[in-house]
Order: sequence, then C-alpha cells, then structure tokens
Amino acid sequence: MQCLFIKTMNKMYKFEILHECKQSGARTGILYTPHGKIQTPVFMPVGTKATVKGLSVEEIKNVGSEIILANTLHLHLRPGENIIEKAGGIHKFMNWNLPILTDSGGFQVFSLSKINKIVEDGVHFQSFVDGKKIFMKPEDSINIQKSIGSNIVMAFDECSAANVTYAKAEAAMRRTIMWLERCKEVKLKEHQIMFPIVQGNIFEDLRLESLNLTLPYADCGIAIGGLSVGESKETMLKILKCLKPNYPKNQPRYLMGVGTPDYIVESVLNGIDMFDCVLPTRIARNGTAITHEGNITIRNSSYKEDFRPVEEGCECYTCKNYSRAYIRHLINSNEILGGRLLSIHNIYSLHSLIKNIRDAINKDKYLDFVYEFNKKYNKKLVENNLK
Repeated sequence: MQCLFIKTMNKMYKFEILHECKQSGARTGILYTPHGKIQTPVFMPVGTKATVKGLSVEEIKNVGSEIILANTLHLHLRPGENIIEKAGGIHKFMNWNLPILTDSGGFQVFSLSKINKIVEDGVHFQSFVDGKKIFMKPEDSINIQKSIGSNIVMAFDECSAANVTYAKAEAAMRRTIMWLERCKEVKLKEHQIMFPIVQGNIFEDLRLESLNLTLPYADCGIAIGGLSVGESKETMLKILKCLKPNYPKNQPRYLMGVGTPDYIVESVLNGIDMFDCVLPTRIARNGTAITHEGNITIRNSSYKEDFRPVEEGCECYTCKNYSRAYIRHLINSNEILGGRLLSIHNIYSLHSLIKNIRDAINKDKYLDFVYEFNKKYNKKLVENNLK
C-alpha cells in the first residue's frame, strides 16, 4: 500500500492517504493533529457554542466522533474568546481532548444577512445576543480563533446565496481571496493550522479560478464553501465534479455544511474527505431520525405502538435501549431526553455510514456501494408522511 503525506509548514500536522479505490478514485486517509488522528472520510458533529446541543462529550465520543466543530462568532459573543483563553483554550474549557475545528463566522455573513453589512474591509454585525454593533475584519476572525485555541482555523470568507447574479458571485469570490491574504498574515499558535475556503457560487469558471487562487494558501487542507445553501443537489454535484480533477492530491478536502447521507455518499465519490452539518442534531430535536433508508418522523402517530428500535440492526445506545414508541412519547411531551436520544442515534448513524464508505473504498468496491445505497435510500420514505 502506497502512502502519500502532505508537506506542511506545521510539522504537527500530516495527512496520509491510505487507499484509493480502483473502481471510483475515492480515497481513505488519516489526518494527524496535535490532539489526535482523524480517519477520513469523516463526519464532524457541530458544537456551535462549544457543545453539541444536549450531549455530553462522553456521549459524543461514545458514538465515534473524532473531531467536532465550534463557531467563532457565537463564542466571540458569548462567553468571549478571552474567557476561553483564560480557561486554557477550548479543549480544556469544554473538556474535549480531541481535535476541534472552528468555523470563521463567514457563514454568518450569509445566514444573518439581514443584520449585517459587508464592506471591503470586513463585515458590520449587529449582535443577536444584545444588539451591540460589531465590526469583524478577516484578521479579527483569525485572532479570535487563535484565542479560542482550536486545531483547524477556517479563513474568513463571504458565502453568496444560490440565486445571486454572476457579478455578485464574482465580487464575493474576489473579496474572499482578498480576505484570505489578510488572514494568512496572522501568526497562529503552534498547535493550529488554517484551511482556506473556495467560493464562486454555482459558476464553474469562478469556482475553478477561486480554487487556483486559493491553492497557494492551502498548507494542510482546503475547504469548499457556499454549496448546499439553496441550489439543487444536481447543481452542487456538478460543481464538485468540475473541481475534483484540480484539487491537490495530498491534502484533505472539506465540504462545509453538508451532512445528509445521500449528499455524503455522492460527495465522497467526487473527491471530498471531510463533512460537517448541524442537521442531524437539529432534526433530532424535532423528532426526526436518520436511517440508512431515509429519514423517519418518530413524532408521527404511526409510531405510537411501535416497540421496535429506531433502526433495526443499529448498534447505538438509543437503539439498544429504547423503542420508537417511547421516543415518540418523549418528543410529543416536550421531554428533553427525546431529542437527546435521537441526537445520539443520528450522529451514530452518520458515523456508521462513513465507516461503511471507508470499508467499501478499501475493498475497491465504492461504485458498487453507491449503487446499492441509492437503491435503498428513501425506499421507505413514505413512512415519513404517515400520520
């Protein structure tokens, strides 16, 4: 087995390609960090405010998580990066000793567009905590992440909406590159490294130009932002296909904000190694479970006397100990435990999917896996509409 390693400025990071599938070209690997190794492909649960909502760090580890995310803007507003730094950094603050990635706050430029204003030098925000006016420059985002102490720091970028004009998409892409130059000027802590972000919306030429301009700043990995933000699945996959031949082979590629089973399976086929999404825990709190054949809405009346586990054959804590009927009762009674149990299941389900993906790649059978997955996925989705 031939292994390839990235050359990085930070010797504490190394990416090892373990195997490339002969059928598909998809690959497995290991990203080594100062806080532990990460097997790729990997799904990263989102802990926006230094917590995966409702779950303890022990529960997150027990479902198989090797890395989690936190959000720069949220932690800047509350409790503040200075408090986290005084605590010894985010790992000690939240009692998580494995790798952590921090989103730069750039996505909030997009998602909170009604309360911000973008200028060439940065972004004017209105705090959603207390209404205070905030101006964040690219350097500010990186310095906040430096104080927070995450392992992987994300560059500050501008994500444009799926329906914007070519001119607006190009302006956002070029601003992202300009900000990237300024982000790179900030010297990080010894245990940190930065991923730059490719933008360009749904326009192939902008995406390719963005990737080309971003590569000089990619020391340990590269991220693809601004997808799965309203465009169709087919459009997203078209962009990934056009980027795939142009990635650096020996660096992990991170598709930001994607975490549904079908998107993960297809994205791995198109060269992606890392994923994150808040969806698994968000839909869990609303009573929806992820299964290998599609989502099911446990709160529906059809599960009132269904004493089977959430998913037959699932080895997670929830499925080993509780029934659909019981979880439905908890969800419909607004009991916190219901959302917690489904969160455990949903994260485990995605980790289980990722493990199956890695196994198929290592056996040179990933195209077979994709075919079988697509045959089964959503096969029983009609259950989701039962009352």
